[in-house]
Amino acid sequence: MASAHAACRNVAGAKSLHPRALVVDSGDVDGLRLVSTDDVTRLVQTHQAEVWRYVRFLGASAELADDLTQDAFLQLLRAPFVERSHQETVGWLRRVVRNLYVKSFRRPPFAVAELDAIESTWDAFAGDDGGAEGLEHLRACVEQLTGRARDAVRLHYHERHSRHAIGEQLGIGEDGVKSLLRRTRALLRECVERRRREGA
Repeated sequence: MASAHAACRNVAGAKSLHPRALVVDSGDVDGLRLVSTDDVTRLVQTHQAEVWRYVRFLGASAELADDLTQDAFLQLLRAPFVERSHQETVGWLRRVVRNLYVKSFRRPPFAVAELDAIESTWDAFAGDDGGAEGLEHLRACVEQLTGRARDAVRLHYHERHSRHAIGEQLGIGEDGVKSLLRRTRALLRECVERRRREGA
């Protein structure tokens, strides 16, 4: 992920918006004002990591997530936006980056309903800290994986191979890869939830 400093510099120094940028109405509020570049710099430092993690969770590559996160913060300079609570600001940024993600495809390879389901999963995962604790737990759980499960996660989520390519490397069919990934995700979910309970 691009550093907050670099992102602030890119946003503050932008002379024109990214071609994918899209105006998002932040709602009717009395006394609307456009936020300043100083405001945006502070908001980038506060919210960048959570917005980036969120769009990665939706399925964006790291490179695309960098671009979309920067574009989302550019909207603060373009759209009428009033900063309210932390949660309302994050919610606004999430709506913007989600719309940008959908628009990044000529023809999205998913239904919007699928994104709704993913978003509800994100809400449970992110908690109050934007997913920082959950991510640490997930990393620890992935480190505990062994054998084919570990290889499948690496090939699918890190190296972005197709199920067919993964099956060839692991010596199993595509249906076997699908089942392996489903079982592994269930194990990781249980592991994260267990670590959270133990840390509570």
